[in-house]
Amino acid sequence: MSKLSAEDKAELQSLLKQLLRSINDRIADAESTECAEEILLHLEETDKNFHNYEFVRCLRQYVESSLGTVVEEETKSLTRGDGQHGIGSGLDTLIHGVIQSTRDSTEYQQMMQNLKNTMTLVVESLINKFEEDQMRKEEMLREKQQSQSNSQYTDNCSDSDSSFNQSYAFIRQEQLQVLADKLDSSRPKEMRWEALQALCCVNPADVLSCECWSSLRRNLSAALTDPDLSDDVLQFFAKSFSSSPLNVTREIYTSLAKSVEASFMSQKRSFPTGSATIDINRPEISRLLKQIRLMNDFQKEVTTFWIRHPEKYMEEVIESTLYLLSFHHEHTSDPPATDKVLKPIHLLALLDIKATWFKKWMHGCYSRTVVLRLLDRKYKSLVVAALQQCIHYSESCKRSSDETTDPQSAEQQSVGSVQRSVYTGKELEYAVFVHSLCVLGKLLIYSNGRKLFPIRMRERKDPVSLTDLVVILINIMYQHPKPTHIDASDTDSLSPSCLVMEVLWMICERTECAADCLYPTPVIETLLAPLIALLNGQQTKLKFPAATLTLIADILARIASTDRGLALFLYEKNLVVADSERTFPAHVVVQLTLRLLENELSTINESDRTHSLCGAFIFVCRQIYNTCEGLQVLQPYGLHKAIAAAWKKSSSLSERVPTPVPGATSATCTQELQDMLIWEETLLDSLLNFAVTPKGLMLLQQTGAINDCVSFMFSRFTKKLQVSRCEKFGYGVMVTQVAATAPGIEALHSSGFVQALAVELWSVLECGREDVAVVHPKPTPMDPIDGSCLKSFLSFVNLLSSSRSVWELLGHQPLANKSEYTLREVPTSIPDLIDRLIAVNSDAKIQSLFHYEQSHTFGLRLLSVLCSNLDSFLLLESQYYICSMLLKSQGENVPELDTDDGEFIIDNLSVERNHVLVRVSVVGGPSERKLPPRALQEGEDPYPWPMFSKYPLPYCYTLNPTKNHQNSLDSEISTFPPLSKDLKNEENWMEICRRQYSKAMTSKPNILTGNVLADLLEKVVAHLSYSSTECFFPPAQYKEEKSVTSVVLSSVEQLGINTCLRYGRDLKLLTDNAVNDSTLLMKHIKIFLSTQKVKTASKLFTHQDGYPGHDWLSSTVFLIMAGDMNRSLGLLLNLSSLLTSAFIWPARIDASVHFPVEVADSGIPPLYWCTAHYVEMLLKAEVPLVHSVFRMSGFTPSQMCLHWLTQCFWNYLDWTEICHYISTCVVMGPDYQVYMCVSILKHLQPDILQLTQSQELQVFLKEDPIRGFEVGDYLPFMEELERRYRHLVLTNMKTIRNSVQ
Repeated sequence: MSKLSAEDKAELQSLLKQLLRSINDRIADAESTECAEEILLHLEETDKNFHNYEFVRCLRQYVESSLGTVVEEETKSLTRGDGQHGIGSGLDTLIHGVIQSTRDSTEYQQMMQNLKNTMTLVVESLINKFEEDQMRKEEMLREKQQSQSNSQYTDNCSDSDSSFNQSYAFIRQEQLQVLADKLDSSRPKEMRWEALQALCCVNPADVLSCECWSSLRRNLSAALTDPDLSDDVLQFFAKSFSSSPLNVTREIYTSLAKSVEASFMSQKRSFPTGSATIDINRPEISRLLKQIRLMNDFQKEVTTFWIRHPEKYMEEVIESTLYLLSFHHEHTSDPPATDKVLKPIHLLALLDIKATWFKKWMHGCYSRTVVLRLLDRKYKSLVVAALQQCIHYSESCKRSSDETTDPQSAEQQSVGSVQRSVYTGKELEYAVFVHSLCVLGKLLIYSNGRKLFPIRMRERKDPVSLTDLVVILINIMYQHPKPTHIDASDTDSLSPSCLVMEVLWMICERTECAADCLYPTPVIETLLAPLIALLNGQQTKLKFPAATLTLIADILARIASTDRGLALFLYEKNLVVADSERTFPAHVVVQLTLRLLENELSTINESDRTHSLCGAFIFVCRQIYNTCEGLQVLQPYGLHKAIAAAWKKSSSLSERVPTPVPGATSATCTQELQDMLIWEETLLDSLLNFAVTPKGLMLLQQTGAINDCVSFMFSRFTKKLQVSRCEKFGYGVMVTQVAATAPGIEALHSSGFVQALAVELWSVLECGREDVAVVHPKPTPMDPIDGSCLKSFLSFVNLLSSSRSVWELLGHQPLANKSEYTLREVPTSIPDLIDRLIAVNSDAKIQSLFHYEQSHTFGLRLLSVLCSNLDSFLLLESQYYICSMLLKSQGENVPELDTDDGEFIIDNLSVERNHVLVRVSVVGGPSERKLPPRALQEGEDPYPWPMFSKYPLPYCYTLNPTKNHQNSLDSEISTFPPLSKDLKNEENWMEICRRQYSKAMTSKPNILTGNVLADLLEKVVAHLSYSSTECFFPPAQYKEEKSVTSVVLSSVEQLGINTCLRYGRDLKLLTDNAVNDSTLLMKHIKIFLSTQKVKTASKLFTHQDGYPGHDWLSSTVFLIMAGDMNRSLGLLLNLSSLLTSAFIWPARIDASVHFPVEVADSGIPPLYWCTAHYVEMLLKAEVPLVHSVFRMSGFTPSQMCLHWLTQCFWNYLDWTEICHYISTCVVMGPDYQVYMCVSILKHLQPDILQLTQSQELQVFLKEDPIRGFEVGDYLPFMEELERRYRHLVLTNMKTIRNSVQ
């Protein structure tokens, strides 16, 4: 290398330059020169491409040529002998010896000297060339700057520009000290400029870590004030911001803030008011604008990393910012009246008009705490100034309210536009107003921000409170409800209405914030003042009534969608309507909505009475009436009728819109038709939302629009559209409510909803997700219901929860039972699914299933849930002989068909069948029957429960009933004197009876059983039926007919009687010959109830053949009377005249003549639209967690209560508790039925909350008994509910004979 030619040196120089370029990124990331040296020294360890670099290869070749001979000779000399260095540790010794000998050789010393000399020459040549290139670049840059000195303002200081697209020169501390000296303000400007150029080419990390940084920073800050140097300083600051940690950049930021402050302090700047303009391209303003722009960019980026540094650094940045923005002149003369002082906030507002920097600072608790603390202790003047801006703007709006033009429109559009350099004074003030409003809005949503209020102001006598501020904002919205220009653009978001609405929306989303800001009476009065004026026939002071009222409706809807806001609307009488008369907000809203629907507001121009305005207020009402308590308030207004009438009118008009013809203007016709269809859908959607509550569903059915509403819901459901902007969950609750009734399930069926669910189930169960080639086989499901099928399973559980739904879909519907099924044959109905998944009783059905065991297990699980409803089971058994089919399948599931040794093959299907057979064959509460588990257990006998293929079933599944105290002498109630018609103090007797009953139930509930309970019920029912005040229905006029024995009972009724007899024998209440008395009682009741039914024109299946199901109350009374037919009949006939019978005796009230014809035809029992409705209302108030869980799960408490009450809690409570349920409702009043259901759900709360997380809520409530519940334990809770709600619940129960309005 000592004899290298010029070409060799050039090549070596090129290879070295290539190496440096390859590792340029690593060197550029180095924080100092020492770090860069460390990177180069350890490059072989950290760079996997090290040995592929040409420079390294060249060095290796030179080393090999220089030392190859030396290494070979040393290796030979050391390996002479026996060769013991061949392996193991000896090899390491050999290598170490060769290296040591080579390094001591003269060849090595000569090679190193030549290499050093050569590389020194190469490096010096590179440095000289670099300095020449740098000087050339500086010259070109100087020429470029001079050529652009007269160009328009461009942003050269943004830290968004990459500072890594150029190489950095390493610099020593001495050189930095020289640069710092050259930057001194006393030096010539040319020298300072050159020093700045050199500084910009240095790695910022080296500059910021140098010893002379403090003096350098002072000189840089001084250079910021020089117009010719400020851009270069900002360029260096921008690079430093993007590549340095916060502990360094905070110093730059604070220096920049102090420089801006000094600029404002040294020269008082002003801008003209009104329409006069200010040019931001003026050098002094342009320079400040660039500096504030760089600060603002740093403000928005610093939040991403300042949490990794000590809080004091962050606090220093925040405080320097707040100090700068709180800038004001104190010792200078005021500007002329036509000018205003220009402050840093004006320029910051132009750059970041919506205060994005402040929103980011307030987002995280780490920085928000510091900001709010500093605002409270030192910089409250900033909040005062922002508040003053809003007040000033509001007052200016009021002053210009009589003008024909909108004073806001021009500045709002202008401020939002881009690429402008000239602004009027009004536009600048408007920008500050927008910035201030965004800052205040962010303060309001945090509790410590709200604590800054009330704020005292110089111009006002009283301090400005939170309520005052919100009222001011609402008044601003009233003056400018929308941008005046037609075309929507980005400037819409800068309109006063949009800005205020954004703030109000943020407030509405936070419960505590809304309570502090929106719920005070002055705010509600301000929001509803225009509505009250319209109702009173007065003119509103609104420029654009329709637009303003639409915005008001939006805010009211968001308030009403929360529990606290809804309570405010319903129960706080805080609005003055007229002549000091006060009313509730909900009444004002619904009255205005009705006026809008009926076009009765003469004070609003016809052009303003748009469908969108009416729809907006309907949406407010919708947030109210889709809750039980809200519907209770709005029902008297008949809003559902008004909406239905408007929908029918709109529907007829849309049909009459003429078809466009050639030559006519089709655009108008098309737009008119589109508007009409949107309005029609709005009305249908509003009607549909009545179905969220049980009583609301009844009102919807009465309008005659239920089929259209359900079809509309299905169309949105298939598109996966959101229910509304205020609804957090989907259509699950609505579908479940609708499916609980006969007309509802019929509407779902006719809309195609049931078919869609069936097809979807089949696709996930049998077909898989996609019909494509299978790359990976589907894993074998480990759970009986695979996760992919769980959603469909729960959908069918919700759909078929009510026995009325099952009867409507399956009544007189035979199974196909084909001899052959094609593989592409997809079930489209419930009977088809039962045929393919449940009644799998042939080889053809088995072979038609791709996943026989999984699919059949799914069907058996669904069958188990269906059979938990006794009326549904009776229909399935009477039509499809479910038990015989399951027994036959069990009999075939044996090791050998010809033997009868009682051995069964234990598999998933046989275990499921055994569980279903025991469930449907044994009746009883939690301590009266034992259901076999579905899972195997560990040990020698994995399934100890006996299986069976024929009746009777094994005795182990029936538990011994608890002993009843039938003849206890402790009961004071049994000693009551017999009642007589002439008893004068009959009301006093009933009160004594209730007190004694309550006392006995809470102390010794077991004595109220057997004969004691039977005597009590007889006496109480007889006493009440003889009282004219207690008789709700006409007394029973029933004479025993001789033809009673010829009455034919249906197969469902016969099965119900058999079920009753089995339960009675298991309880030791009936003898084997009780079948005749039970059958005779049912025949008597059937004749009596036939006289109580109205002939309906309904096409519902449940209205065709009498009551759909078994009369479980009659069977319960028969068991209470221990099989005495005469006592049972007498009790039931007397009970039929009482209000209680309408709720605890569903068969008695079905299609009753005592109801209006439209109610009797509806097919919806009062047990649903009255009892279940108030259960949901009280549950929300008393057990809110359970209510919320039901809402999230898509299941409803009303469906479960309807299930329990229809079958008198059979299979859910023990016999003693069933008797106490009946006696409590009879003695204490029918409203105790509601309190009973609420108590049970309260008792089940821990299980409900836990099982909802695993999506087992529906199955748990349907299949599991109610364990541990005793009526006596919860009677005090029920009595408390009576004291608080009887005036509401019982009063409404007494109105069931009236038309549902």
